[in-house]
Amino acid sequence: MPEARVILKNPSGLHARPAAVFVQAANGFTADIILQRDGKEANGKSILAVMGLGAKCGTELVIRAEGEDADQALVTLVELVQAGLGEAS
Repeated sequence: MPEARVILKNPSGLHARPAAVFVQAANGFTADIILQRDGKEANGKSILAVMGLGAKCGTELVIRAEGEDADQALVTLVELVQAGLGEAS
C-alpha cells in the first residue's frame, strides 16, 4: 500500500472545513484512503473519522491508499494537504 508523510500546515488544524475538503477529494477516488496520526488511523473518506484524529498544525500525517487509482489519489491528497486544504497557512 503506497503511503506518504506530510506535515499539516493549517493554523487551526484539521477542523471541519479542511477535513471536508480532504474527504471530498478522497471520495473522488475508488481507492481506500487511510489517514494516520501518531498510530491512530481514520477512514479518509469519513469526515467524522478524519476530524476524530484531532490533528493540529505541525502534526505529521501519514496518508495511505490502496486500490486501482491509489497512486493518483496519494499524489492529489498530499498536494492538497501541502496547499493548506483550502485555507491560508
